[in-house]
Amino acid sequence: MQFNNFSSQPEEHSERNAQGMTVVLFGATGDLAKRKLFPALYNLYLENKMPEAFSVVGLGRTPYTDDVFQTKVEQSLRTYSRRTVEEEGLHQFLSSFRYCTFDATETTSYVKLNGLIEQREQELEIPENRLFYLSVAPGLIDVITSNLNTSGVSQTSGWKRLIVEKPFGSDLASARELNQKLRIAFHEDEIYRIDHYLGKPMVQNLETLILVNPVLDSLFNHELIANVQITASETVGVETRAAYYDHAGAIRDMVQNHMLQLVMMTALHLPKKAQPEEIRSKKVEIMEALRPIQGENLQTDLIRAQYGEGDLFGIDVPAYREEPGVPHSSMNDTYIAARLFIDNEFWKGIPFYIRTGKRLDKKSTRIVFEFKERPAQLEDYRPEGLAPNLLILEISPNESISLQVNMKDPSANKFKPSTITFTTNSSNQPEAYELLLHDAMLGNATFFANWKEVELSWQWIQPLLEAFEENQLPLVTYAAGSTGPKEAKQLLANDHANWW
Repeated sequence: MQFNNFSSQPEEHSERNAQGMTVVLFGATGDLAKRKLFPALYNLYLENKMPEAFSVVGLGRTPYTDDVFQTKVEQSLRTYSRRTVEEEGLHQFLSSFRYCTFDATETTSYVKLNGLIEQREQELEIPENRLFYLSVAPGLIDVITSNLNTSGVSQTSGWKRLIVEKPFGSDLASARELNQKLRIAFHEDEIYRIDHYLGKPMVQNLETLILVNPVLDSLFNHELIANVQITASETVGVETRAAYYDHAGAIRDMVQNHMLQLVMMTALHLPKKAQPEEIRSKKVEIMEALRPIQGENLQTDLIRAQYGEGDLFGIDVPAYREEPGVPHSSMNDTYIAARLFIDNEFWKGIPFYIRTGKRLDKKSTRIVFEFKERPAQLEDYRPEGLAPNLLILEISPNESISLQVNMKDPSANKFKPSTITFTTNSSNQPEAYELLLHDAMLGNATFFANWKEVELSWQWIQPLLEAFEENQLPLVTYAAGSTGPKEAKQLLANDHANWW
């Protein structure tokens, strides 16, 4: 059964086209540009969501001509675009791309860049609206933004916006330092901290799901919800990212950003239409109400683990410490599970369980609401216990909403769980980077993390980082290809619950 994907865009942005602009892409020869950004721009172009006149300037250290760069863009479209490349209009789209060989540490590169941007603005008669996308190593963000400011590249007569990829800092102190440096060149409302989980259609639907579905509103009752479970599991290992990942771990790579953003979006509970600033304010309130995990709760509410060798889809895979580039003595976490509490009026006393890890048995991102059972008057029907009612929001890989209910088996005096699922046509769904890029072009920051959210997330995470450094929490192991460590199951078993 299929359901329509309700638009979660604010009314003032939903029908407005982006203004003419220049997209300046730092890291244009990298993997993110090839797999996500070029296809996203192309699909926006096919859907007439790009301005009539636009320019894309790609930057990288590798020397390319414009023709070579445009050929590489075309190859990425044919390989990674969710929609088939259409010959009609392809040349016009590719002709909007120019390449500039660039060294982020050289001031002459910024002079050359500014000249190219101005030349294209004059040729295409587009205003000085400039969107800077930083798909670069974290250490270059400050260098680039300060040079954009001093060179005049970001001093425009139109608007300017900066999209920054994670990680935004590596701890609370570095995040604050980075933010202070960015604010020298850009105002807060010009900084778009991108988290692609916030671009996933189902996550964006969380804002309006209750508003447009009264039947779900009736379920979101404090007295009915037993717990909320948020899972983001991956089958891949560390791959080629060991240099970064062994210093970041799951706690920085997933929990500080993706998982806490999912907690905020899940806990929004908006029974009426809200404007972008209201949504972001509500998210801040949720983070402020998120109970710290500290002291004796560190041992009872948090699981830290690393994958060992195992079997995944019938293939033997090595332990994390045997992966290329990983030290054999690494104490890095590849899995985190936690029990959280939001101490506000609606969610007080309802546990949120989160878990994320690499080399697990399946790739899945989902939110599960488990509802409380009725009192014992139905005991005759459940010698083994009735299954709880569940509302399951599958975010990826297949977007869906499922409801688990108990149905009586006519052949026996028993009830069995039955599930009805509503799905979208995933092949027609825009990808996260399409939605987020379009929002940034329109100046809609609803689904980007503002500084207060980021700072509060780091404040919540910082004591855990320090506890990990001091080995206050044991690093347990789990087999690759499993559902995770047994300690994570015990985390819920202590509350007479289990993972769904």
